Amino acid sequence: MVSITKLYCGEEQPADNLRYGHGQDAPKSAAERKPIVVWNVTRTCNLRCVHCYSDSYAQKYAGELTTDEAKCVLDDLANFGVPAVLFSGGEPLTRPDLLELMAYATGKGLRVTLSTNGTLIDKETAKQLKKIGLAYVGISLDGIGETNDIFRGRKGAFVAAVQGIQHCQAVDQKVGLRLTLTRRNCMDLHDIFDFIQVSGIQRACFYHLVYVGRGNRADELPHTEVRRAMDIILERALCFHERGLRKEILTVDNHADNAYIYLKLSERNPERAEQVHQWMQWNGGGANSSGIGIANIDTQGNVHPDQFWQTATLGNVRQHKFSEIWPDNSIPLLVQLRNRLPLLKGRCGACRFKDICGGSFRVRAWQVCGDPWASDPACYLTDAEIGLVDAAATASANL
Repeated sequence: MVSITKLYCGEEQPADNLRYGHGQDAPKSAAERKPIVVWNVTRTCNLRCVHCYSDSYAQKYAGELTTDEAKCVLDDLANFGVPAVLFSGGEPLTRPDLLELMAYATGKGLRVTLSTNGTLIDKETAKQLKKIGLAYVGISLDGIGETNDIFRGRKGAFVAAVQGIQHCQAVDQKVGLRLTLTRRNCMDLHDIFDFIQVSGIQRACFYHLVYVGRGNRADELPHTEVRRAMDIILERALCFHERGLRKEILTVDNHADNAYIYLKLSERNPERAEQVHQWMQWNGGGANSSGIGIANIDTQGNVHPDQFWQTATLGNVRQHKFSEIWPDNSIPLLVQLRNRLPLLKGRCGACRFKDICGGSFRVRAWQVCGDPWASDPACYLTDAEIGLVDAAATASANL
């Protein structure tokens, strides 16, 4: 995750210790962080979203971890010292024992968050979520009104999700918005920010599209439109900050955002840009994300470098504990991910921002090129911005 609020606006955020090495309890380096675990506890979902990475439907799926198996996993994650567990799906609230599992997790001292479409959060469920002690509930909205309903594959999904947000707010449960940037909803961005303000939402995450499951590259924004979307996100986040409206705004799944923020800050405040660059270097971008700072357990107990890279399985918690799989340096992909910069090819390999982007999101390179070390096709920076034009000109002059 890239904190727009911290980096671009200069407003401190609770997770700065993990993201940027601030605070007494910060890890010594981003590479030494224990992973935040995204756990797909079920594949079942009551909606049919066009970008769903798990390709979920309203049906039961065989082989999902039982309640007892899930509790054993939570015991292990707590003992291993992971900083947080994100319960995801499918739609996690379709799983009958979800509240029991989340209560068990918080009872073990784990920081628990929930990723949901929000449509199943009625007043009573919201009360139970608050009682359990969730750190955060992230509710997906991919546009306003009909835009969201078309995206979600069900009429009335927007209204139901908004009601879910309101039910959480009514019991003082921290709640936020999650949106994936695509051609289908980029026109709603200003309306989304207006909604964030009017609704009193505390946190918003804007995800870049990943082409897995039903996520289709045809829905991806052209690079010029990604830049326009980023400009809107930066502008509106700064407006919140300048008006004293404390909102945490983040972008996710494309660490080229670090370089874009740095370039924008360099124009506006060069001295501060260099300070921010140091924080970005500590973070490392993609170089310290998948396989290091983020991990995934799927519905069958398989462990993956992140929730989108389901084709790369590192082990299974039914055979080995997560705490045994994750540090295992005999797993080639894990070793490579943890020292990925020398392996990067193409534009990513030659980029002057490798130290703050870290090659961004490797699963996109894998999906498009069949090579996890190829260039991330979602990089929206120009050749000149990443230093390729000057390098080419120098090489030509030396001939």
